[in-house]
Amino acid sequence: MSQELSPAKLNPPVFYSATLLIFVLMGYAALAPDQADSVFQGLQTLIVNNASWFYVLVVAIILVTVVYLGASRYGEIRLGPDHAKPDYTRLTWFSMLFSAGMGIGLMFFGVAEPVMHYLSPPVAEPGTVVAVREAMKLTFFHWGLHAWAIYAIVALIMAFFSYRHGLPLTLRSALYPLIGERIYGPLGHAVDIFAVIGTVFGVATSLGFGVLQVNTGLNYLFGVPVGTTTQVILIIAVTLLAVISVVTGLDKGIRRLSELNMLLAAGLLLFVLILGPTVFLLQAFVQNTGAYLSDIVRNTFNLFAYEKTDWLGGWTIFYWGWWIAWAPFVGLFIARISRGRTIREFVLGVLLIPSGFTLMWMTFFGNSAIEMIFVQGVTELGQMVNDDVSIALFAFLSHFPFSSVLSVIATIMVIVFFVTSADSGSLVVDMLCSHGRNDTPLWQRVYWAGGEGLVAIVLLLVGGLGALQTMTIVSALPFALVLLLAMLGLLKALRVDVYKRESLTLSVAPTFAAAPTSSWQERLHNIVDYPSREVVSRFIQKVVRPACEDVARELNRQHIQAEVEDSEQQSIRLRVSHGDEMDFTYSVLPRGHIQPKFVRQEVDQQQMDEDMKYYRAEVHLSEGGQDYCIMGWSKQAVIGDIIDQYQKHMHFLHMLR
Repeated sequence: MSQELSPAKLNPPVFYSATLLIFVLMGYAALAPDQADSVFQGLQTLIVNNASWFYVLVVAIILVTVVYLGASRYGEIRLGPDHAKPDYTRLTWFSMLFSAGMGIGLMFFGVAEPVMHYLSPPVAEPGTVVAVREAMKLTFFHWGLHAWAIYAIVALIMAFFSYRHGLPLTLRSALYPLIGERIYGPLGHAVDIFAVIGTVFGVATSLGFGVLQVNTGLNYLFGVPVGTTTQVILIIAVTLLAVISVVTGLDKGIRRLSELNMLLAAGLLLFVLILGPTVFLLQAFVQNTGAYLSDIVRNTFNLFAYEKTDWLGGWTIFYWGWWIAWAPFVGLFIARISRGRTIREFVLGVLLIPSGFTLMWMTFFGNSAIEMIFVQGVTELGQMVNDDVSIALFAFLSHFPFSSVLSVIATIMVIVFFVTSADSGSLVVDMLCSHGRNDTPLWQRVYWAGGEGLVAIVLLLVGGLGALQTMTIVSALPFALVLLLAMLGLLKALRVDVYKRESLTLSVAPTFAAAPTSSWQERLHNIVDYPSREVVSRFIQKVVRPACEDVARELNRQHIQAEVEDSEQQSIRLRVSHGDEMDFTYSVLPRGHIQPKFVRQEVDQQQMDEDMKYYRAEVHLSEGGQDYCIMGWSKQAVIGDIIDQYQKHMHFLHMLR
């Protein structure tokens, strides 16, 4: 299934085609903003009127599929080889998920959306207790499990095919079950070009619209004038910060900024909880969560077919289209940071943790704001939100003690969220243009980070941001169709993977490996011995290689293509080709481990680093490490083990036929 990645870092068809199309679309939106906005608005209206049912159905299918994958037997499959370990701690992982997924959206809509739903609910009477309940349920609905399920399924598809089957970590790999090796041709290039364009314009429009909130915050705090000049300067500053973050790399740049923002977000959340109506907010969070979960099925499929309203297109369909349109960007970034986790851990982490924090944020900020208007009579807050959404957060914080400090923290958070969005966006686009690799030259990442800022500035100056945002939503429709097909392909591939795992548990008759080949003293010596890398490597060359060569020679004699390869890390690999069916690989490599404490009590402290490690001759199949060691086995015993594993593989192929 896999193909070796090109040694070239840049994929010219994707890079140059995407760059050209971005300039063409930007020129259209810039030179004829009214016409572009009219065309894309017309398409969006057409979709809302005729395909809203399809959006609703697709998102429902996605949510059910993600929950099923996490709860089913597929949840035990790892995103990578069986022996893979996660690249990041859970806290760092959660922080990067939160920052890339929708951190900036919470700052912008955390106060505004609940207040707007309260003032203009779709079916309730405005300004009533029923309107309060409906406002929070609808806000939870838009920002909860559905949004993160969309991100999760795209990330899961790309991570599974890339880390498990060696395909490029780009959007084209999601189509492998549908078009096979053609993902490396024009069709695959077209899919990645689509993802590049969507990501660049998605990040650019967010920078353009979001900078309004930064400008508003600085105006509130320091009297900085609100205007285009200020906003262009802010975009340039954010872009420069993103470039600095890009230069430092993923493990330092995005990682550290994400952790910083997670700490600031938790601090601001606690401030609002403690300084606000604490008991009421805790009660509201529990009740909101219960109401959201109890009505999730009804709300998921509610198209207001019997209550004719424009609300659905302006809110739910807009959000579903926006999340789907952003899924290639956010999904690829989530996939990039999730290698080594099981599907169950991935689903629980991506679906529940960010959603839980998001819903808590919406409760503490949204309910506090509504309580000010509904109970305390601060009606001007509602009016300010209606007049200018970007000022909602700062107008809300002005009613708290230490409002200036809270507003400073909020402004810093918005800026850092922008930097992480631009940084992660440039990382994703660079990978899409580089065969899914992230070890690219620095200029490529700087090129895309600067390009996103340039697009945002140009469109902000000529008023073309609205047209591009609408275009992004419209593009979600064809991608939703592709996503449904990719999900079918994922389920098919997971079924094959489960059969493979089950075949490995097949009991076979005793072979040479089980026969006594040495005295019990020698066997005991092998158990308690902790050999060096050199000893294990010598065993692999002198015993394992001849065993693999004998098996390969016999298979070739029976007209089955087999060969022995020298692999990385001084390992030996036997590869047996089966044509269109899955090949069999049997590898043995030296893997280092820390010695038990009772063995290293006498070790000299100066030699601790090297002497603490010992090595095992571990067996790896195509799925990854099998967690057993054959060090000290005879040649006949190794041959027996190869035959055992090959018999299990042939049983697996039999189950698939």
